[in-house]
Amino acid sequence: MRLLPVLLSMMLAAAQACAQEIAPVPDTGRWQELHYSAAEVAARGEDRYIAQVVDLAAAGKLDRDRALLARLQSISAGLVGAAVTLKPEAADWQWELHLSSDPSIDATCLAGGKLLVGIPFIKRLHFDDGELATLLAHEIAHAIAEHQREYFSEALLATRRPELPLDVLQERLDTDLPLQMRLARLSAIQEREADQLGMVIAHRAGWPPSAMLRFYRKLATDSVSAPLIASHPDAEARISMAKGMLRLFGN
Repeated sequence: MRLLPVLLSMMLAAAQACAQEIAPVPDTGRWQELHYSAAEVAARGEDRYIAQVVDLAAAGKLDRDRALLARLQSISAGLVGAAVTLKPEAADWQWELHLSSDPSIDATCLAGGKLLVGIPFIKRLHFDDGELATLLAHEIAHAIAEHQREYFSEALLATRRPELPLDVLQERLDTDLPLQMRLARLSAIQEREADQLGMVIAHRAGWPPSAMLRFYRKLATDSVSAPLIASHPDAEARISMAKGMLRLFGN
């Protein structure tokens, strides 16, 4: 009868030997194996973010709508405060938000709290403040769940290399379609998790759950072509998830 605990202990020890850290995602409790440190992933994310922001500024596509930028910064401040209650170390991150006029950008948040939101995306779907809060909360959820760090770690395992510099791995991820496809299942898990965790963050920040459901319904009407590798749940699944979360919130 004592064999099972011994085996579980051995399996955990083996997993810990292969990973720098095994940690749960805030609120959801899903366990992650993390091979790169949070600091190096955040530094890599910041370098990439700065390069993207500089390129957008040079092209005249950065922060062109100052009123919208101020609106988003105000909304994000409350969301970050709510996110910190789930991941206290996020209080020490240098959170940053910029707008892009590039129509290929919708919204993203890199490790360490670096947000970039597309003006055409927002204007195309006519989001109100509650819907914008849901959008930003989804992206913030990716950051506090350390999805980028987990993605890099799983990519390293997929290469079957014991070690690989993060910049080299990033270059492979940018160009290696088979590697991206091997990580598609993880991407789908992370997107579903960010949907749910994002709604928790928005709710904690005081935004009405009805706005969250409106957001996913509007998103379902967006006719922009899907990417080659689909990572987000389909529209009906996201609406169903939002309805379930509303019931959880008592609405």
